[in-house]
Amino acid sequence: MSEGYAKIGARMRNGHSTAAPGKRALASRLALSEAESLLLVDAPPSVRELLDSERPPGRPVRAIAGEAVRSVKESFDAILAWREDRDGSRSLLDQLVKRLSPAGALWVVTAKKKVIGPKTPAARRIELTDLVTAFSKQGLIHDREAKVSAWNVAYRFRRTR
Repeated sequence: MSEGYAKIGARMRNGHSTAAPGKRALASRLALSEAESLLLVDAPPSVRELLDSERPPGRPVRAIAGEAVRSVKESFDAILAWREDRDGSRSLLDQLVKRLSPAGALWVVTAKKKVIGPKTPAARRIELTDLVTAFSKQGLIHDREAKVSAWNVAYRFRRTR
């Protein structure tokens, strides 16, 4: 993972966010605070720490590696998947849709188009068009996006009904 990912959680001190006033927290920007259940897939440890500190008590974050998604049997109100590389993404994303609750939101964090820093070369990065194509067949629509870091953007997908 890029060194920049550590900066996402750099504003954490003693379990509390020290984000500058006026900047909304990551959980708020992605509307993850309201979700009863949250699954993180391949997210950097600093992101998990940040979300754990920003979510209400009693609403834990479950974090797994992408290879372990088949072992997850329950459904989630929100899923945040960290994917940059196209290789193996289609299979993982298909599995994540199966674990999304009917009213849930699936966020996919990927590298921005024209940035240098992420480990994946630009030619192999997953893009919004790839995600829209994959999810439209499963009844999901792209309805929102949010900046996650200087290198990453998150795209949200929801069911059409």
